[in-house]
Amino acid sequence: MRRRHFLGIAAAAATAGPVLAQPSGAEHPLWPLWTAWRDAHLDFSGRVVDELQREASHSEGQSYGMWLAAEVGDEDAFRRMAAWTQENLAIRGDALLAWRWLPDVPERVPDLNNASDGDLFHAWALLRGAERFGQAAWRDRAAAVASDLVRSCVASRPDRPGLPILLPAAEGFATSDGVIVNPSYMMPLAMREVAATTGQPELDRAATSGLSLMSEIAQEALVPDWLELTPEGRRAPSGFSHDAGYEAVRVPLFLAWSGEHGHPALARAADAMARAPQGLSATVLDAGTGAVLETSGDPGYRAVAALSHCAAAGGPGASIPPYSPAQPYYPSTLHMFVMMAQIRTLPACLPI
Repeated sequence: MRRRHFLGIAAAAATAGPVLAQPSGAEHPLWPLWTAWRDAHLDFSGRVVDELQREASHSEGQSYGMWLAAEVGDEDAFRRMAAWTQENLAIRGDALLAWRWLPDVPERVPDLNNASDGDLFHAWALLRGAERFGQAAWRDRAAAVASDLVRSCVASRPDRPGLPILLPAAEGFATSDGVIVNPSYMMPLAMREVAATTGQPELDRAATSGLSLMSEIAQEALVPDWLELTPEGRRAPSGFSHDAGYEAVRVPLFLAWSGEHGHPALARAADAMARAPQGLSATVLDAGTGAVLETSGDPGYRAVAALSHCAAAGGPGASIPPYSPAQPYYPSTLHMFVMMAQIRTLPACLPI
């Protein structure tokens, strides 16, 4: 995409007001970026394909795609993704989704466990779709997802008894000493909007508790991919990444998107990501020291770093690179989220 055309789209978006008040479909300011993402990563069946993960489909990817489609007003794409997700992942016996579908094994869904970040975005996307396209049934489905998410995936913090925390899944993350959590699953804006719309205040409380946890961590380190909470405090969980890597890259993005521009975890992440070599982005950082361990040239990761720096510094302008549909699904989707977050909450961070 030509740089000038990209900047023109972003400039129009920054002055367009709340997303749901914007034109729908081809009139939406980010429609060209959306169609590029859709053509690159969405199968006509409604399946979002993660090319680098055995061409699998995840509850995360389906829900991310549905949310983007609802935001720009692509009802056809939203319906296809919603239908595929309902048929292939909504197979657990509750309203939550099985976390992964594989095209290369006879049993396409070998593990029925859920992933709470996928369920959270699924509920959020259904609410967006219900509002955008006037379908009350999606709102009802979102309410069922939110209810089961609270019932199955919100627990008390062992280190702060009485405070709720979002677990990564319904099963597998309770230990003999406490619980294992993934802070990047705790998207504050999504948790609060879903809570308010579906009548689940415990989800709102879990968002506040998650923000507090990230603030506690940021006093001394980057927020890691995974950590274990015990009555004695926080520690690195055995068998899980404790770096700030491909999971935790979402933390500063979600904080900026949620309006948490003064959050210490955002400032610490922005500072650490700025240490990457020119033209690259840090994708794995040592959570304790902030040292760059791995880098990538995919522009989606650089977009996250640029938005994070701008949000923490207060602008004006952000060095967000042009969107490229040639990058893999994950950085491509993060790039789309950066553009949506810039429109929604960070008008001072117009790409420059």
